Amino acid sequence: MNIKIIPIAREQIDPVVRVHMAAFPNFFLTFLGPRFLKEFYASFTTDPEGIGFVALDDQTGRVYGAVVGPFNPAGYFKRLLKRKWFTFCMASLTAVLKKPSVISRLFRAVCYRGDAPKAQGLSLLSSIAVSPDIQSKGLGRQLVHAFIEEVKRRNGKGVFLTTDADNNDKVNRFYQNLGFVLETSYTTPESRKMNRYVLQFYTDPG
Repeated sequence: MNIKIIPIAREQIDPVVRVHMAAFPNFFLTFLGPRFLKEFYASFTTDPEGIGFVALDDQTGRVYGAVVGPFNPAGYFKRLLKRKWFTFCMASLTAVLKKPSVISRLFRAVCYRGDAPKAQGLSLLSSIAVSPDIQSKGLGRQLVHAFIEEVKRRNGKGVFLTTDADNNDKVNRFYQNLGFVLETSYTTPESRKMNRYVLQFYTDPG
């Protein structure tokens, strides 16, 4: 395969959603369904604050991975909800009917801004997904690198992200090896322990 990393485009949203669902079969966003995920990923192709890249086979065009996030997370998801609230409601209807108790968590997921770190002006890496049949081959590293370089190109100050703290050693090591520093750990209302990592491009004096 000849994999290339390119900016995400609208026509790649469906295969990106399939990759996400295969990579995260038991996660909350997957439970909300492909329609919800499609709207989530599509937002990064239309909002000027959106950053997104896909990894695809240059010969077949098959998508093997994606990374997305807002350059400026403050207000990003609130704007998205305001603009697409009805679409998100309809997209998540099946999940809500299956489990009405997810409504409060759904609202937090749509409004999520990454529990911003102390450092100001950092961009949020919201999601990275790599097809299970090509994981551990360096593709995730290439996608994160593309995201970081785009933030730098836009004169950003750094990147932050969150990931599970428990039973997630491989992923935590992955980000640590890329230079991300563990800033803090916290527990969600669902009793899920999370780690927040930060990668600053420079430190403000004083």
